[in-house]
Amino acid sequence: MSRKVQHGLLQEAKRNKKDEFYTQLVDIENELQYYSGYFKDKIVLCNCDDPRISNFCKYFVLNFHNLGIKKIICTSYSKNESHGYYYEFDGQGNPNDRTIIKMTHNGDFRNKESLSLLKHADIIVTNPPFSLFREYIQQIADNNKKFLVIGNINAITYKNVFSLIQANRAWLGVNFGRGISGFIVPKEYELYGTETKIDSCGNRIIAPNNCLWLTNLENSIRRTDLVLSKRYYGNESSYPRYDNYDGINVNRTNDIPMDYYGNMGVPITFLHKFNPNQFEIIRFRKGDDGKDLSINGKCPYFRIIIRRKEQSQCLSEYVSNHNLSLQQQSLFTAKDFSV
Repeated sequence: MSRKVQHGLLQEAKRNKKDEFYTQLVDIENELQYYSGYFKDKIVLCNCDDPRISNFCKYFVLNFHNLGIKKIICTSYSKNESHGYYYEFDGQGNPNDRTIIKMTHNGDFRNKESLSLLKHADIIVTNPPFSLFREYIQQIADNNKKFLVIGNINAITYKNVFSLIQANRAWLGVNFGRGISGFIVPKEYELYGTETKIDSCGNRIIAPNNCLWLTNLENSIRRTDLVLSKRYYGNESSYPRYDNYDGINVNRTNDIPMDYYGNMGVPITFLHKFNPNQFEIIRFRKGDDGKDLSINGKCPYFRIIIRRKEQSQCLSEYVSNHNLSLQQQSLFTAKDFSV
């Protein structure tokens, strides 16, 4: 059966504060393989993870020595009790002996005890509550921590998250959308959507297909150039200009033209292919009038305004090679330097 995007699944969870979407071990393994070099001699904190059931905790304990970790700490929030749970492993003793300790509060990541653990950790890796994603990312940013977390694609549209991405302080991980196979949910959660199952262990799983990894850890994929094959000149009607901004609209990342160096509005999913060496991010969503970008009075879904970096490089090389004056330089446009 083909996987259909169920955009409402995690949005509904966010509205109803249903945050118990647990990451599968296979998805953790698929993403963490790209960052193994970062964990040597580091304290890793999973601060939204019940150590008794968390697959993040399981992954780091199983791979503790292979990754060269100094210490793994897991903490969990308890909505029904006055205290959460705390677990740490430093490589000594039996890793299967998950002796847990009661915390002095309910384990909320915002509380003083949890914040103290965060301040002493080197890397934060977890699946934070989607309903509190803004606050969670802001706390990490304020404390200047390395991190790798999973969230909903629409988190890109949050002002504080997008600001980090634009400032090159955060970016998308490797797996995205269909690359994340699904989440384990509690038995009281409805198995809605087309991608649901109960696995051989009895886990109830939904696959909303609209999630991402957000990180500030480099990976081998991030700086791969996006291959461009479409052309703007001769196909201008396929790239309408915005009513309220000097730029063209591009409906799909694959349609970004190879011969256009001006401002372009692209879908938010472009960020999964964003290479900071190839493109720069200009702004998000709004035109010069402060309103959403529009075409003939209609607003496409959120757009990110980007620009290719090659224009300035091509122009600089041409000017240098031909000794052009400033007046002569002003006669050239991006079209003259098209591929």
